[in-house]
Amino acid sequence: MKIHDKMVKPRRSSPRGRQLEPVILDELRGLIGDERIDSSLRRRDHLIEHLHAVQDTYGYLSMPRLRALAAFLNLPMAAVYETATFYAHFDVIHDEQAPPPWLTLRVCDSLSCHLAGAEALHQALTDGVDPARVRVKRAPCMGRCDTAPVVEVGRHHVGHANVQNVGAAVEDGQIHPEEIHWQRLANYCSTGGYGLLADCREGRVSVESLEQELEHAGLRGLGGAGFPTYLKWRAVRAEPGPRYAVINADEGEPGTFKDRYYLEHEPHVFLEGALVGAWAVDAKALYIYLRDEYPGLHKVLTEALAELEAAGLVEPGFIILRRGAGAYICGEESALIESLEGKAGKPRHRPPFVAQKGLFDQPTLVNNVETAYWIPRIHAQGAEWFASQGRHGRKGLRSFSVSGRVARPGVHLAPAGITLNELIEEHCGGMAEGHRLLAYLPGGASGGILPASKADIPLDFDTLQEHGCFIGSAAVIVLSNQDNLQAAATNLLGFFADESCGQCTPCRVGTEKMLTLLERTTWDEDTLQNLARVMADASICGLGQAAPNPVLSLLRDFRTELASQNLIAKG
Repeated sequence: MKIHDKMVKPRRSSPRGRQLEPVILDELRGLIGDERIDSSLRRRDHLIEHLHAVQDTYGYLSMPRLRALAAFLNLPMAAVYETATFYAHFDVIHDEQAPPPWLTLRVCDSLSCHLAGAEALHQALTDGVDPARVRVKRAPCMGRCDTAPVVEVGRHHVGHANVQNVGAAVEDGQIHPEEIHWQRLANYCSTGGYGLLADCREGRVSVESLEQELEHAGLRGLGGAGFPTYLKWRAVRAEPGPRYAVINADEGEPGTFKDRYYLEHEPHVFLEGALVGAWAVDAKALYIYLRDEYPGLHKVLTEALAELEAAGLVEPGFIILRRGAGAYICGEESALIESLEGKAGKPRHRPPFVAQKGLFDQPTLVNNVETAYWIPRIHAQGAEWFASQGRHGRKGLRSFSVSGRVARPGVHLAPAGITLNELIEEHCGGMAEGHRLLAYLPGGASGGILPASKADIPLDFDTLQEHGCFIGSAAVIVLSNQDNLQAAATNLLGFFADESCGQCTPCRVGTEKMLTLLERTTWDEDTLQNLARVMADASICGLGQAAPNPVLSLLRDFRTELASQNLIAKG
């Protein structure tokens, strides 16, 4: 056969799949800038910020706009789609789907809000709105547990929510973040603010001397892990540069809202501490990862950073503010790093640790908001002042986020090592009227549950492990004799099942299976114990490892109560 007689397969005139619409790409350039002029806009780590820009403008992410964004960033559509669908605050609408209503009501269903009647409120709102105009969704902890129950109307949070005040917010168009009154730069500097930063930069304070102060004060990571701050600085500084500094402002642990409190009241105290930490490791840039549930704080920090740049205290662009997008797992430092790089927030296998290979594969210092907040205060008032504040043999101060059945929920600054009984009586005004202490969570959803009989244990790092619990971020949720322990455990496991990143089987499957077992009228103790062991031993990160803690706590310390509900056998 001659060559020209062979059958020739026609060439495809266009790539497979749905095609890019040029008008949508032009629309995208008008929104976030032209990548052909500013090539930095094409960096992968800008992806989540670009997704926010589209979501904020249109209220959802359509497939044509995701395809345009993939072309804009020169990324595979699969990478853009994976990131967009990973985060709860992005609404991805497929071609055959209708866009969501113009307004969304998010009803917090965390344990504190659950105790305050969030379930009934969710149902009442669902029954009372026009679904063509308003949709009602469940949402995880919004960091406002002291005003439970909480409903987010658009981007405006309504505390102590009920059908009436939520309805009023909808009708009045209160959909924007609430205004926050905060300490401005001039006021902070008038009291000596940024003096420590100046002393550090000008050589009057050395890294070594400041580390000694923090060591003597006993300052540890206050996001939950409790690693000594000075050792973390030293570990990062020992690695070859360039290095980065990152602030974890993504406090998603149910019951935690202390970082929000400090950012709302004294953002410049925090920023000075963060800049000192960045100086200590000679960071190339400082990133602040702020949870998207705090939209009002985004404005506060944006304005505070503008003040710093205008005053010449930082170079423009040195501090980079980034928004999370609704993912509890991004409180884990390596998942946070992945998110900062524009990816789905899935924890990395370790080692290497982020101090060795973190942001952009460079050594990275990750500090919590409250940890950074205390650095200038400790230097100003002395390490001995801070260390001497403890109680029952402990050192320092702790910011307890207290919610649940107490008379005065809120952020309470108290000595490290204070007991729950002391905390409630001295700072919270006692138990709420008509309630008697039954149990408490000393460290949020993952920290376990302790009975009232153990309310005299000092609350601090290293004091609760022998009781199967830990203090974590000091998110204290108080339960009373009017609360159902099975409902509480089911609520907590439902949270973990929803928030699992899905990367590892022990967590992805284990949380769902444990939730199913808890919802039964009788608990299979052996299966629960075996499942908890597998999750703790084999999960990649702390979410899966700690998720069984509430259940194990109940099986250990609340057998009489569980038996009275016929959940487990008596005896």
